[in-house]
Amino acid sequence: MNSSSSSAQTRATAIGLLAVLCWSCTVGLMRAIAEPLGAVGGAACLYSMAAVCIALTRGIQGPRQWRSMHPVYFWGCGALFVVYEICLSVAVGLADDRSQAMEIGLINYLWPSLTIVLAVLCKQQTARWWLWPGVVLCLWGLARVLAGDNFSARAMWSHVQGNPVAYGMAFAAALLWPAYSLLARRFGGGFNAVGLFVLWTALALWIKWLMLDGDKSMHWSVTTGVQVFLVGALTALGYSCWEHGIQHGKLAIMAAASYFTPVFSALMASALLQVLPGWSFWQGVTLVTLGSLICWMATRRMG
Repeated sequence: MNSSSSSAQTRATAIGLLAVLCWSCTVGLMRAIAEPLGAVGGAACLYSMAAVCIALTRGIQGPRQWRSMHPVYFWGCGALFVVYEICLSVAVGLADDRSQAMEIGLINYLWPSLTIVLAVLCKQQTARWWLWPGVVLCLWGLARVLAGDNFSARAMWSHVQGNPVAYGMAFAAALLWPAYSLLARRFGGGFNAVGLFVLWTALALWIKWLMLDGDKSMHWSVTTGVQVFLVGALTALGYSCWEHGIQHGKLAIMAAASYFTPVFSALMASALLQVLPGWSFWQGVTLVTLGSLICWMATRRMG
């Protein structure tokens, strides 16, 4: 790799890492929006705003560009993106309370370590043996959060059964994003269709909202409007940066540097939602972060 291509890859990696800072704010804002607007309605509003922000700043590709994209990227990555976003945003909205929303956010942030694991399994990345202890540490941290102060498998399972739909969607999101990232890296071909994918997400959510049988009322305020704009703008910026980074930057560094996301996200959500989780939650955040760091260290100088 010559110096110019190496420099371009470094810049792309740095741009991709900006996504970590943007995403650190989204879980708290998602929950704040879901409370007055509803789980599905709030998600539809925020992705509509995100689609508008992307269209104004980057534009959205037309049919000519669509035909140039690899079908796996256009259809496969597009579907994974839409389902991931719906799972995450609706899961946060369906949480029984704000503390549970923070737990769901932490489940989602298993994706950094899972991205490295999937890259290794797909032979896109090599790793040393201590990758697997790192993954176990991440899972232990998550179990610590879900079980609470009474740490046992029964307590953890009982906690998940209290809201199985929300927790199930959160786990699905944690698996979907690594799959999307690796497929986009392999089949993206330099295209960045995030704007289109975000638009699809917004349309899917509005269709779901129209199909709801229950109360569809939304309680708007100036604060809610500002929050919708902020989370939409941060979502647009974050995914645009990540898409550029995974296609042109160093995937292992990006996935590993995102181990800061659980900590930043927990701190931001705690401040935005005015919730102070217990000691077991912060233990879990620390373990997930440490496990992700070990996963990253297992890939250094090997790919």
